[in-house]
Amino acid sequence: MELLKATESQVRVYSRAFPMIFNRAKNAHLYAEDGREYLDFLAGAGSLNYGHNNDELKKALIEYIQSDGVSQGLDLWTTAKHDFVEAYQNIILKPRGLDYKMQFTGPTGTNCVEAALKLARKVKGRDGIISFTNGFHGVSLGAVATTGNKNHRGGAGVPLSSVEFMPYCGYYGKDIDTIKMMDKLLSDNSSGTDLPAAVIVEAIQGEGGLNAASAEWLQALAKLCKKHDILLILDDIQAGNGRSGDFFSFEAAGIVPDIVTVSKSLSGYGLPMALVLLKPELDIWNPGEHNGTFRGNNMAFITARTAIETYWQDDAFQNEVRAKSEILGKRLKAICDQYGPNQFRLKGRGMMRGIACASGELADRITTLAFERGLIIETAGPDDEVVKCLMPLTISEADLNKGLDLLTECVSEIMKEEMSQAS
Repeated sequence: MELLKATESQVRVYSRAFPMIFNRAKNAHLYAEDGREYLDFLAGAGSLNYGHNNDELKKALIEYIQSDGVSQGLDLWTTAKHDFVEAYQNIILKPRGLDYKMQFTGPTGTNCVEAALKLARKVKGRDGIISFTNGFHGVSLGAVATTGNKNHRGGAGVPLSSVEFMPYCGYYGKDIDTIKMMDKLLSDNSSGTDLPAAVIVEAIQGEGGLNAASAEWLQALAKLCKKHDILLILDDIQAGNGRSGDFFSFEAAGIVPDIVTVSKSLSGYGLPMALVLLKPELDIWNPGEHNGTFRGNNMAFITARTAIETYWQDDAFQNEVRAKSEILGKRLKAICDQYGPNQFRLKGRGMMRGIACASGELADRITTLAFERGLIIETAGPDDEVVKCLMPLTISEADLNKGLDLLTECVSEIMKEEMSQAS
């Protein structure tokens, strides 16, 4: 570890929270060089919905590599791309009544956010974007301008312009209708709020603290965008690919965004892959106007197609995820109920849930102790005050409960220390 500490940039994050060299992983387990075993409630920050080294995906990938399948294809048409597009269209989009063109950007979530913002501005001929409090959309310059976190914004080094922030669902409390506030600002010629090209939003804010928008709020936002001729960009990078209990996090609201950004667990195997879904009439790009060398990760196409065909042909896997979501929600609620809302509050939706702690310091103590006990779990939120559960969707119920037992024990121990210090 000393070599890595001395050599790797100070920008690293996860190796600080989990200072260990890992050499093996399987489903919801990570193994360290020294033989220690950890339950993984981080899952590659949501990029491993189907677990580490999923057998079905691994088999397909090895077969493709051994057959000398195309590995780097730029945006050439390949068998791997064709088969992925066919599966995504027939299994994911068409059954949900979604008609989208597909733009492959490379290779991360922030890349597809950049493309979505750029396209929206080109389509509408306006430069403004509305984002939301606690939103996180990436850290490249365009994406970080739409990100609320002060720390991430501070790393830009230049002014972040052409983005205005509005209050997210529940930001001022459940009794304040923030969509009405937005409508008033956009309708008033003297509000100082210019008509934007697009609104970008997460149905469940991941890094922002597991804030879950209600279906009613998302529906009202979609209506607002239509009323004012604004494109709706739905960032489904972390909340998508089954994490919410539906394949897309916006399905429960019954809305159809103009543009959807998808990445993280899209490849299914932790391989870099990003995709922009856009309504056909918005596809006004000139050839090569937005591109990148790694916008055609053929190995990711193989594992992504296999994940779709393995888990989304019917409702069986989705029902398993929803059942585990119920377990997760009940177990976390029990922690909150034991200590009261002044100490802990339940956050999130589906298998993207956590507990908001009274302070970031309390959350850090809990996750630090959890790592010592064999559970990898991170924090989120504006003050890192939310203990965030992001385990693989394929985790067994036994491992899910084991991890939640560990988390409950850690909370109990830290709270005993808190009460002892208070007295």
